[in-house]
Amino acid sequence: MARDGSSGCTRARGESDEISSDSKLGMNDKHFDLRGQTAIVTGTSRGLGQFFARALARAGADIVMTSRKPQTLRPFSDEIQSLGRRTVSLELDVQNQRSIEQMVQAAEAAFGQIHILVNNAGCNVRKPALDVTWQDWNQVLDTNLRGTFFVAQAVARNMIGKNYGRIINIGSVTSVFGYAGLGPYGASRGGVRQLTMSLADEWGKYGITVNCLAPGWFRTEQNKVLYENKEWLDYLIDRIPIKRPGEPHDLDGAVVFLASESSRYITGQTLLVDGGISTGATRATVASSQKKEGSTE
Repeated sequence: MARDGSSGCTRARGESDEISSDSKLGMNDKHFDLRGQTAIVTGTSRGLGQFFARALARAGADIVMTSRKPQTLRPFSDEIQSLGRRTVSLELDVQNQRSIEQMVQAAEAAFGQIHILVNNAGCNVRKPALDVTWQDWNQVLDTNLRGTFFVAQAVARNMIGKNYGRIINIGSVTSVFGYAGLGPYGASRGGVRQLTMSLADEWGKYGITVNCLAPGWFRTEQNKVLYENKEWLDYLIDRIPIKRPGEPHDLDGAVVFLASESSRYITGQTLLVDGGISTGATRATVASSQKKEGSTE
């Protein structure tokens, strides 16, 4: 709304028509500036983890990247360093508590304070519920839910001592919606959402925010076979109000926002970046009924 009096609002005395040189859309760049901060991003050997790490690095953060095979991270580490950021590549198996503790100790030794954690490491098993094995269930829940908790716990010990932290647990649209064939995965991601709220309530007094970033349907190496099926892809796009699947860069702004000073009063929340599919995306009308509802006869 204009502030020149035409809308009934009066201009504040001395208020300039120009946006200050150090702000955009009324918000200072410092609200998104991560320079001088260190972020741990788990699961950075492939997929969305690399996009999260890249977005944080471009905002100024140094990056602790992890993988069960850290030697495979060398090309990605070189890319992040080319942005002028420092990196360290560490081994991490989130199903092993000792591995988690050793990773955090090594990160602290390399950088001191850990400001940001992106709890991204995860896995999935796509099977009808009747075919899911005991091992399938344990693999998915131990990685996605138990791993998320114990990585957060280990990192929070560092954050509590500094009275500051941003923890971003990666969830999914399955955190709030059920999908056939994704029983263990949906259970794990729903658990991550609930865990996020619990940790936010417990750690807020230490200056730590805990939020869940929940992507919708994004093409990755792990699920690309689905996107190669035209019938399935058309079905998916029809259910997304924005009419396309997500692209990894659609998550850049969200992860930087939750990691930055901009989100300082937001905690315990789940931010869905899903093109609107979580609205339900079910047609409530058909063409014939639409005409009748609009008819004056």
